Amino acid sequence: MSAFNHLGQCVTDLDRSRRFYVEVFGFEVEREIQPPDSPSDRLLGLAPPIGMTACYLRRDGLVLELLHFAGEGAAPNAYRERAMNDPGLTHISVSVDDIPATCARVRELGGAVLEGTDIGAAIFVRDPDGQLIELLPMSYREHLDASSGE
Repeated sequence: MSAFNHLGQCVTDLDRSRRFYVEVFGFEVEREIQPPDSPSDRLLGLAPPIGMTACYLRRDGLVLELLHFAGEGAAPNAYRERAMNDPGLTHISVSVDDIPATCARVRELGGAVLEGTDIGAAIFVRDPDGQLIELLPMSYREHLDASSGE
């Protein structure tokens, strides 16, 4: 037996990222913790001191853990762009009521809109740290819900 727990994402400015996900996508702050460096450093494979803060955001059953590291041993690396076909998680996908209005909020709160990806029915944006987010219309989500019998 298994159950989904959360997705973790490293951020360079916790306040900025928390505000971005809450104000652009309606996530709610569930909790914020500052676990001790030990044994967290060992679990995460980072040299102490790590000074980690984990902020858990919830939306539609998805829990997104924003991880911020303030300790000398865990200074964040610079963002490195990945191709969509590189192994690993590629993006977060969110349905929104108004794609243009959401794109405007993304820009206002430090993210970027990838204009070249706009296919009319979907577009990619990046959060302030470069995380790729696919925006789809709410009609896409409603279609999925109807197809699954919800």
